[in-house]
Amino acid sequence: MMIRLENVNKYFNYKKKNEIHVINNTSLELPDKGLVALLGPSGCGKTTLLNAIGGLDKVKSGNIYINDKKITKKCAYYVDKQRNLNIGYIFQNYYLVDNKTVFDNVALSLKMIGIKDKEEIKKRVRYVLETLGIYRYRNRPASMLSGGERQRVGIARAIVKNPNIIIADEPTGNLDSSNTIEIMNIIKSISKERLVLLVTHEADLAKFYADRILEIEDGKVTKDYINKHNNDLDYVIENKVYLKDFKNISNLANEDNEINIYNDNKNNLKLTIVVRNNNIYIKGGKNQKIEVIDENSNIELINDHYKKIDKSIYEKYDFNFKDIITNPKKLKYSSIFNPITLLTNGFKKILDYSFIKKLLLFGFLASGAFVTYSVCNTFGITKIDETNFINKNREYYDVSIAKVSVDNYLKYENLDGVDYLLPGDTSVGFRLSLPYYYQSMDGFVLLKGSLVSSEKQDSTKIIFGRKVQNDYEIVIDKMVIDKANTSSAKSVGIKEYSDYLNKELELKNMHTFKIVGISDNNEPSIYVNKNLFINILANSILEDDLYFKQDYNFDDTSYVDYTLIDNLNLKKGRLPQNDYEALIPISQEMSYELNKKIENKINDKKLTVVGFYESNTTSKILVNNNTIKYNLVYNSKGITAMPNNSSKMVEEFHNNNLNVYSSYDKSKKDYQKQRKDTIKAGLTVSIAIMIISFIEIYLMIRASFLSRIKEIGIYRAIGVKKSDIYKMFFGEIFAISTVACVPGALFMSYVLGVLSDINYIAENYLVNPFTVIISILLIYLFNLFVGLLPVANVVRQTPAQILSRKDLD
Repeated sequence: MMIRLENVNKYFNYKKKNEIHVINNTSLELPDKGLVALLGPSGCGKTTLLNAIGGLDKVKSGNIYINDKKITKKCAYYVDKQRNLNIGYIFQNYYLVDNKTVFDNVALSLKMIGIKDKEEIKKRVRYVLETLGIYRYRNRPASMLSGGERQRVGIARAIVKNPNIIIADEPTGNLDSSNTIEIMNIIKSISKERLVLLVTHEADLAKFYADRILEIEDGKVTKDYINKHNNDLDYVIENKVYLKDFKNISNLANEDNEINIYNDNKNNLKLTIVVRNNNIYIKGGKNQKIEVIDENSNIELINDHYKKIDKSIYEKYDFNFKDIITNPKKLKYSSIFNPITLLTNGFKKILDYSFIKKLLLFGFLASGAFVTYSVCNTFGITKIDETNFINKNREYYDVSIAKVSVDNYLKYENLDGVDYLLPGDTSVGFRLSLPYYYQSMDGFVLLKGSLVSSEKQDSTKIIFGRKVQNDYEIVIDKMVIDKANTSSAKSVGIKEYSDYLNKELELKNMHTFKIVGISDNNEPSIYVNKNLFINILANSILEDDLYFKQDYNFDDTSYVDYTLIDNLNLKKGRLPQNDYEALIPISQEMSYELNKKIENKINDKKLTVVGFYESNTTSKILVNNNTIKYNLVYNSKGITAMPNNSSKMVEEFHNNNLNVYSSYDKSKKDYQKQRKDTIKAGLTVSIAIMIISFIEIYLMIRASFLSRIKEIGIYRAIGVKKSDIYKMFFGEIFAISTVACVPGALFMSYVLGVLSDINYIAENYLVNPFTVIISILLIYLFNLFVGLLPVANVVRQTPAQILSRKDLD
């Protein structure tokens, strides 16, 4: 037996007050071929039973077998596979994919059973379409067909895969009498070689065409019998007019004209007929409707009496696939999509969108832009960009001390773990003058950074030039340039890092320094010989002083290392070779006495005048380098240490009751603390914008999806895999994201990138390939998630449940 049912039960509203036992303990055995009709009043369970047999719906209990394979209590994939390989479906409402052509609707059935050869598909589809008389419509969209034509396409789709079973649920329910007979003739012909299960409300049709009849009432098969009658079918086809059945027939004829009048009532006929230029004009009387019968008319005039239909009427149809299937192979439950068609169909789908739906794409465009804005903002405010907080060489340590004495400083310098110490925070500034054009004569760039011994420079990090080899040579890190206001330099052609090579830098009271290298350590380091540290710190330019090259008035707190003065002319006494000794300008001789202490103090010690000098470049108090050092230490607010062994150095400072910590780590921690409130507020705004954007995307995709539920139901009803439904929407969502969301993301990335020269944007928005890729990935992932989530909610239902939904369009 082809189909077997064992004690099958199904309920609607199970265990509720309005429970309906729609299939009531039904057992059946159905043969391999023939037309079996299910008859009964509306609501008796005919369609539900048919759906259960066809695997379109689940049952509460009992077993159903197709070709001895059980389909009840099996996973959806297994049931779909069995029904797809064995059953073809003809529906009352046709359930064609309206935006596909007739050919594609029919070919779909072949692709689902693993037939991919284009010639084989073309041959089979052509055969069934020609047999059903609709081959001329093969390239016409299904939406443009009449009801009868659509039902023929549905039949073609069902039989083209040559299934063992055809299930036809009210196939003539929406057809006129003429198309009803044509469709029934086709279905009867199909049943010669396979089993056809037919549900119909027209008992006369069933008793004329069926080989076996099942009468159903309240979910039970009350009668099951072989239909052996040989009666003709008394069925009036409305579009056929039998002329000899008219009682009132008259003929108006002369030598030029012949007019035959067939009248089924006694009313007087009032007509005016005009013939001009082979055109016929007819005017009827009051309340008389006129219909012209020509080659386009649906009315057929038959010069005979009405006769009942006999069984010869359906014998003209013959579906013989033996001569068509030239390369038979084992069928398999197959996907209808491959990656190329998946994406191609997705893009075609959005091209076919209505104008309103295309307007929705602008919403996706805006959402893509806002998602990217939020991502860039989130990464921007949470990024730890070293350029925003690093102000020293990474190797430096800060010694926690409010005030350090010179004696202790000198003691700390000799600790085993210390390479060298610097008073203060190591910050120094050099001036790059721009005397290249008249307009830039007074222009300059102030290059500020962290003073570091040239011995610490890694030669592998130098990107231009070389390491320091001599005094007054300098290597600067490219971050020093990045942090400077280089607009003036750019105006005179100094634009690239390499343009700074061999440029001279100035300090007060010192010789010019020559830039011999540019490094890339991602820290604002300035590398010089260690023996110049004290004088560089003492003469550093930390303010934008346009006039520092001019002479300074005498300042009691201003001291210069006498070894820096090239044109020094000693007038009296000797040079200050010892600590706390000073040279005074000869112009101040009357105010000071040789070899006497003065009120000026360094390290709380008065200076002793040991000589007077004359110079045309300075009028400062001159001392030796140690005294300059003591002055810096005494006036500094802390110490910066460069370790040669960091763990040992930390231990030694702890032994001296001092805390020491990494300058880099402290700066980073302070920066994070400072940014905490900004990050919190920024994240709140960004997350809110992202959530709103994603909600917008969800609502737009959901709105698009709701109009597609019927399409899903059709695909599932004819046996398309669940995975193919996901793939179908995957392709469309991918296309929407690519066409609308991604351009929005790229546009926002471009805008933020252009605005990144603004400090606020640069600090709070991170725009780079990483954030752009993350934004696009988020868009794709979220769109696919929210797009496929409602698909999942629908496809988990049975095909019958989907098609019975009230929200189908």
